Amino acid sequence: MTIARLTDQLSVSPQLQISDLASVSKQGFKTLICNRPDGEGADQPTHQELADAASSLGLTVQYLPVISGKVGDADAQAFGNLLATAESPVLAFCRSGMRSATLWALSAAHQQSAAELIRSAKEAGYDLSALAPRLANATSAPDIIGERTDARHTVVIVGGGAAGIATAASLRARDPKLDIAIIDPADTHYYQPGWTLVGAGIFSAEQTARVMAKLIPKGVHWIKAAVAAFEPDQNAVILEGCRVIRYEKLVVCPGLKLDWEAIPGLSETLGKNGVTSNYRYDLAPYTWQQVQQLRRGRALFTQPPMPIKCAGAPQKALYLSCDHWRRAGRQGEVQAEFYNAGAVLFGVADYVPALMEYIERYEVQLNFAHTLSAVDGPRRVATFNRTSADGSRETLQRSFDFLHAVPPQRAPDFLKVSPLADAAGWTDIDPGTLQHKKYANVFGLGDAGNTSNAKTAAAARKQAPVVAHNLLASLRGAAMSARYDGYGSCPLTVERGKIVLAEFVYGGKVQPSFPAWLIDGRKPSRLAWLLKERVLPPLYWRAMLKGREWMAKPELVG
Repeated sequence: MTIARLTDQLSVSPQLQISDLASVSKQGFKTLICNRPDGEGADQPTHQELADAASSLGLTVQYLPVISGKVGDADAQAFGNLLATAESPVLAFCRSGMRSATLWALSAAHQQSAAELIRSAKEAGYDLSALAPRLANATSAPDIIGERTDARHTVVIVGGGAAGIATAASLRARDPKLDIAIIDPADTHYYQPGWTLVGAGIFSAEQTARVMAKLIPKGVHWIKAAVAAFEPDQNAVILEGCRVIRYEKLVVCPGLKLDWEAIPGLSETLGKNGVTSNYRYDLAPYTWQQVQQLRRGRALFTQPPMPIKCAGAPQKALYLSCDHWRRAGRQGEVQAEFYNAGAVLFGVADYVPALMEYIERYEVQLNFAHTLSAVDGPRRVATFNRTSADGSRETLQRSFDFLHAVPPQRAPDFLKVSPLADAAGWTDIDPGTLQHKKYANVFGLGDAGNTSNAKTAAAARKQAPVVAHNLLASLRGAAMSARYDGYGSCPLTVERGKIVLAEFVYGGKVQPSFPAWLIDGRKPSRLAWLLKERVLPPLYWRAMLKGREWMAKPELVG
């Protein structure tokens, strides 16, 4: 945690964690202003969690969420009003501190000169020079691009997750001299497929995290900042703080947004009252803690409408929890219920029979067409909307002792409002070449793409070499011959030590990587479990993120 002082009354910092609050209190701060919308990052506590923890330390938390790079005049005025009324000193924070610093500068633009504000911010470690025209005018932002260029690279990759780093590594493996930059503000990179096993006590959370700086491929520039907007007509990406990055080729893979706030009451109760989710790094250990402690009662597991990241993950949590209760002799005491917004257990029918055997073994109550709509944590009551076959809807409530909740998932806000997005907000790309349908020098992959494949790391592993091959071909003016076939993989952890290894391509066609005599994906397999537990993590860290395309060479056509 790095705190930077802007004035006698205000300091700013990157994202605060609950563990930081005691130190913040000791430093004399009285009010915290959270400028980061809940759900923006996988390791981010909600503002309500922070507020609950801060209250015992005498700290007040104010919530003024602002979308990265979208600081409006109304936001700045609201920030100024908070500063005027809050007990000082005040500490404002967001992902990096830049949004908070920007809000301060804009709120003070009528009282101080642009030069003074920019100088104060620079002394605190924040470069607001690109805001100079707006600060000078003290009005809403003009066209900040014009001829401005703060950096230029041949290839710019937005997103330093699995898809982004794998693409950069595949590009470098093909052309070590290629000028590449990755834009991502995160300090930590997560192996998110491992969180299912963290929630079952098999992995520790720390095993799934690495320092981002150590994963950026050698020779690739890392621009540690958040993207505010895309301007593809000008071959530009605008960063938080209004910096402009130009490119010849753009790769869009920022991941997706977990919309916790879409379910009223959920964010306020995460990590307490038996409410958890393996979709967040800091909550997966709480899942395992609650599974171990639950002796009897009702355990609810939910799955939201598609598309979501790893469609099998909600039921992986179900199976592994039920397996623990069964082994501990609690199956009759703990009643598990699965509430799926969809109409089927799994989207590829070939794997459903094996999964149904476990549903029956664990005596799980299956509920389709049920969408979690609200959570009352203190009362331990979940509310669902149920859609009947005739289209009618009704609301029902279920009490719980344990709730594994999965939030709806959306495209990131800065992508959703951009020219690169389709009507639903996802990057609009060709399903085979992964080239943008309108902008020929733009490619997309990973969870933010609108292709119909499963949103999994396995899909990104196959997509990255396709993008690398086709992007380099387009730089040379050659035909783009690599094709992505929609491959996705979902290792369904049906019990501790066994997995149903679902592998499929576009259209739900089964496409196994191994012969049936070795691993029959339609049946639970010990070997598939060893693959997930022992092989896939090092394959991820040492191959996929290093540009080594074992079993991921792109299919070439023509």
